[in-house]
Amino acid sequence: MKYDIIIIGGGIVGLATAYQLLKKKPNLKLAVLEKENGVALHQTGHNSGVIHSGIYYKPGSLKAQNCLRGYEMLLDFSREHEVPYDICGKIIVATKAEEKPILHGILERGKQNGMDGLKIIPKEEIRDYEPYVNGVEGILVPQAGIINYKKVAEKYAEIIKQKGGEIFLNHKVENISKITKGVVIATSKGDFEANLMISCAGLYADKITKLTDDEGKYNHLKVLAFRGEYYELKPEKRYLVNNLIYPVPNPAFPFLGVHFTRMIDGRIEAGPNAVLAYKREGYKKTDVDFKDLFEILRYKGFHNIIKRYWREGLDELHRSWSKTAFVNQLQGLIPEVQKDDLEVGGAGVRAMLTKPNGDMVDDFFITEQPHIINVQNAPSPAATSSLSIGLTVAEKALARF
Repeated sequence: MKYDIIIIGGGIVGLATAYQLLKKKPNLKLAVLEKENGVALHQTGHNSGVIHSGIYYKPGSLKAQNCLRGYEMLLDFSREHEVPYDICGKIIVATKAEEKPILHGILERGKQNGMDGLKIIPKEEIRDYEPYVNGVEGILVPQAGIINYKKVAEKYAEIIKQKGGEIFLNHKVENISKITKGVVIATSKGDFEANLMISCAGLYADKITKLTDDEGKYNHLKVLAFRGEYYELKPEKRYLVNNLIYPVPNPAFPFLGVHFTRMIDGRIEAGPNAVLAYKREGYKKTDVDFKDLFEILRYKGFHNIIKRYWREGLDELHRSWSKTAFVNQLQGLIPEVQKDDLEVGGAGVRAMLTKPNGDMVDDFFITEQPHIINVQNAPSPAATSSLSIGLTVAEKALARF
């Protein structure tokens, strides 16, 4: 089967890209290849559902640009297609005086990104927003919200089909061959030919890139999967949280820390921690793929991550296995939370593109070559940014036609 464009990956970024392509050029012959039996079953489907405001991201970065633009696009799309969402706002809370300078740095970054309505909340006003929170100072972020990203992705898929695009489920990509006028993609259910291939493969982005990277230009980069585990507040304890409550993040650690998130369905999640997954799609502690694990253990970047973050890593691992330790962390924000107030929740896995020196690629990363575009890195806030990333990739793609 031959197509103008084939997209690998039926997560929210791949589907948003297909949606934007067909919106701009409806007569495209386009297909999406997805290895699972449904769309949005991995990073998208295990997302906590936060609509990110853009406050954390370096001004001028692709994350900042796409989050701010994607935020508005997401809300417009959700209104048009009746996807429920709630702009409930969030607070970022300093629980110790020494965190105040970091808090003010976050505020300044948000202002540089053009965000309006941000304000410092003094200690005596924090409980006006979240009555049970303990803090010495906070930031009110009124733009933050909640949504179900799986439903967003499913709506993208619905519209793609309405516009004539095709989505092939249970089609795992096994090989990619370059030909004079495009590529041939071998899948578990047959071959596909395309003038242009776009990879939005998420947790397997490095694997797909390697299949197309004849010169080995990006072989040094590797996706490491980090599992984030959640607890949920029992229904009778949901009153402890009104909306979204975040700590001041550790600037030396590339994760935001455990926080409280009201979900669009009313549940309250508490978490996540961040522990290395021993399988790219390892949502449980017992999930192990020995091939994945061997690749991790021999990768120089993983060794350097251990050297750099071993203390933080041990803390995260401790919280993974000890509910008491997890609760102690949560009590920094809400002292009233007790061990019996929590039940085991879900987990997600986050793809982090990593360099041999142990640095994690901190921005969205899109590369191009003849007949191929690879979205190599699209971590959070990719879901919020999906329509903007999709538009960026669509514009790169259509410039070739």
